[in-house]
Amino acid sequence: MDGFAAPLKGAKSVAVAVSGGPDSMALGKLLTLWAGKKIKLHVLSVDHGLRKESAAEAKMVAKAAAGWGVSHTTLKWSGRKPKTRLMEAAREARYKLIGDYCRKAKIKHLFLAHHQDDQAETFLFRLAKGSGLDGLSGIRSVQKKGDVLLLRPLLSVPKEALEATCKFYKLPVAHDPSNEKKQYARPRLRGARSILEEEGLTSKRLATTAARIERARNTLNNIADKSFKKNTLNNDTNRIVLKSVIMKEPEEIGLRVVIRAIEILRPDKAYRPRMEKIEDLYADMRGVKPFRKRTLGGLIFERDDKKKTLTISIEKRKNVM
Repeated sequence: MDGFAAPLKGAKSVAVAVSGGPDSMALGKLLTLWAGKKIKLHVLSVDHGLRKESAAEAKMVAKAAAGWGVSHTTLKWSGRKPKTRLMEAAREARYKLIGDYCRKAKIKHLFLAHHQDDQAETFLFRLAKGSGLDGLSGIRSVQKKGDVLLLRPLLSVPKEALEATCKFYKLPVAHDPSNEKKQYARPRLRGARSILEEEGLTSKRLATTAARIERARNTLNNIADKSFKKNTLNNDTNRIVLKSVIMKEPEEIGLRVVIRAIEILRPDKAYRPRMEKIEDLYADMRGVKPFRKRTLGGLIFERDDKKKTLTISIEKRKNVM
């Protein structure tokens, strides 16, 4: 955990999400060895109620946690389940349940067991979706989500090493059959691994590429953050006014400044405009022709060529009687 020394500084208690699979079971065991008696470890499992085996798997994790000498809690996803995009909904429910637990227990750090193979699959999945630099940077090792800091220490570790860890410590493991179902994109990508590896696209190489892209993304974001601070004339909850000189910045930097403003005014990702629409809007704002005021994603975009400003504000909704 040496690479996480800064994010973990001062932590007295942490949590880890353990589903019962070999990845999370290995991480849970390794964290007990790392935490010892210095840091309190909370092992959290989510019972989605989607498979009849899920309750038994949570009990298996609880028994293992008891053997490790740490606390365990099972969180249940209750209520009606959606008929479409079930995996996405289950993932969001999992993060919400665990996030709510962490906030109530005043836990600021949550460990997740994403590993090298997950990183490679994420890279391919996003490449297939046409993602840009941010998407191709893959899963982040440190990521803020609400009040909780997500930590993923296994992104450079292959899955087979985690399976070997489970065998070494004689850990019980569960296997989710949904990970093999071909109607989902990730299992299909997983099934194509042998073909990809013949062409040199190993999990290690793909994960390394994602890490290099993340390094570039972080550099661009740092430059964009400085530009945002330097060129912001007004920044409040309803309106951000920027010097139009940001349009003279390199295109990628100027675009990131505008995206930063959008994220401040509309922090909910569910309502954020699609990247293609933001890019089209930004291209028009950079153009030499007069820019006509327009709306996108509940925001109003205006360019004043006389004042040399760009204003982004929240669109006021009219009350409908």
